[in-house]
Formats: sequence, structure tokens, C-alpha cells
Amino acid sequence: MLSVLIKKTANTLFFDCTAETPLGRRNLCYDQEALDSRKKFKPKDSAINIAANMGVELLTEEQYRDLQKLGKFDQKTSSWLKTPLEIRKLGGAIFADRRYDHVFIHHNGADSYYGVRGFRASLIV
Repeated sequence: MLSVLIKKTANTLFFDCTAETPLGRRNLCYDQEALDSRKKFKPKDSAINIAANMGVELLTEEQYRDLQKLGKFDQKTSSWLKTPLEIRKLGGAIFADRRYDHVFIHHNGADSYYGVRGFRASLIV
């Protein structure tokens, strides 16, 4: 994990800094609503559920871009990101990765899941 001092506070923000999304946190849909909507081939859980159980939050798009300034992450995997409510209300969710030495933010149905998609987390202490 990486710690970064949050401006104007005495808090420290920690980010995941593994090269690829951790193995134990992959193959997940976005949230409980997405998990419940799957009729066949349900994943074991959702990114939001596991993050909540860990006491952390998914990275925002801004946090993900900041993380990518520190190194090259998710070159073979991808990570669900905290999705704006207006996108989630329409059934979507956003995720990101790094390909071709560029950071991409993508969208997908929140109920989708892939073996290489997981999530990265942040923790404020």
C-alpha cells in the first residue's frame, strides 16, 4: 500500500500498489444489485461487498489516475472504480486499466465480471 497525505487534513490515504489487481479480489461484478440481477453464472461476490467487508472503498477515477502517475499498474488486469450514481442508475459501472502506456477508463454493465477484473482500494486513516 502507498500512503499519501491528504491536503488540508491530518489524514493519510492508503492505495493498493500491487502491479496487478490482487488475485483474491478478481472475477467480481460491481455491487449487490448487479449480483442479484444475474440469473446464470453468478460470480462469488461483488467488488463493493468485498470492499465494505474489508473496511475500504473502491478508488475513484481521480484516485486511479493519481495512482498511475506513480507507476504502471493494471497492465494485464483491470479494476472496478467507484461509479457515479447517474451511471449506476442506468445499469452501468466504470473500470480502468493501463494499456499501450495509457490509462483507460471504460464502462460495462455492472453485472459483468471477468477473470482479470477486480478492484483497487483506498483507506483513509
